[in-house]
Amino acid sequence: MPKTTLPPLPRYLIGLDLGQAQDFSALAILEQHGHGQDAEFLCRHLQRWPLRTPYTAIASDVAGIVNRKELQGGPARNILAVDMNGPGTPVLDLLKTHPLHARVAAIFSHGGDKVTSEGNVTRVPKRELVSTTQIALQSGKLRIAPTLPEAPTLVSELQNYQVEINQETAHDSYGAWRTGTHDDLLFSVMLPLWIAVSEPKPVSQDAPSYSYSHG
Repeated sequence: MPKTTLPPLPRYLIGLDLGQAQDFSALAILEQHGHGQDAEFLCRHLQRWPLRTPYTAIASDVAGIVNRKELQGGPARNILAVDMNGPGTPVLDLLKTHPLHARVAAIFSHGGDKVTSEGNVTRVPKRELVSTTQIALQSGKLRIAPTLPEAPTLVSELQNYQVEINQETAHDSYGAWRTGTHDDLLFSVMLPLWIAVSEPKPVSQDAPSYSYSHG
């Protein structure tokens, strides 16, 4: 009887966007097949927490999601990408009180044009986050499960942003971002997607089981 070769298990990318008083906090789970520029992604899960949900509750919920049995077992370690704008630092500290079966990546978005690192935080231009997501969507490498209740909201957030680039400073501003129009679901997708596409090589399975190193 011929042997059956099973396809490799996927890696899961979890993105956490943290809202403040008038903004939702949101989480996305992407299923990754392949690596780097050749990878393909399926958005499997989207969720928002009600406004003013305590960050302690969000951190506990995120740890429970990250550690789900059905998200484990792939050849590469999962990633939890955390938004460091706003309340990112204290929430990251709360997350560190939980054992997490994922590599934690702290991402701060900005209006410049260079990717830099400051301590354990990676600073990424918003234009890179946006272009990475647009290219992945347009090429079919990023797909959104149509059955997700929040899928139409995510698509609307991507369509509604407006980009303006200052010709003197080369910095960009986003008229619909962080200024009244919600972009929390979009951000929760963009953060882990950018990390996965930007990786120089696959993450080894031999890495330690838990890690809080970022970048």
